[in-house]
Amino acid sequence: MQVQEPQTPLFQRNKEDFECVVCGHLVHGDGYRNHCPQCLSSVHVDNNPGDRAAGCRGIMDVVDIAMDHGRLVFLQKCRTCGIKKNIKAHPEDSIDIITHFMKEFAQKK
Repeated sequence: MQVQEPQTPLFQRNKEDFECVVCGHLVHGDGYRNHCPQCLSSVHVDNNPGDRAAGCRGIMDVVDIAMDHGRLVFLQKCRTCGIKKNIKAHPEDSIDIITHFMKEFAQKK
C-alpha cells in the first residue's frame, strides 16, 4: 500500500458535524473522524489533518484496508486528484461495509 504522506506532521482538531456527500448520513464529528461511518467515504478537504487547506474537494473512496500495528486502517484515494491517504477506523464504523470492502479487495488480490 503506497501512500503519499503529509509533508509536515501537523494536526489540527476540527470538531465538525457533516452530511456525507455520498450516502447522505449525518455524521457527528469528534474532531478526529474525517469519514462517514456508513459508507467510509470522505471529502478531500485537508492537506494535513484538520487544516482544511486542500482546494480539491474531491470524493475520497476506500481502495484498500489493512492492519497497521494492530489497528484497522483504510487507504482512501481521491476521485479528482488521485492523492492517497491512510485513515484510521473508528469503533462506530459499519462492520457490514468494512466486511464488504475486505471481501471485495481479497477477490482482487
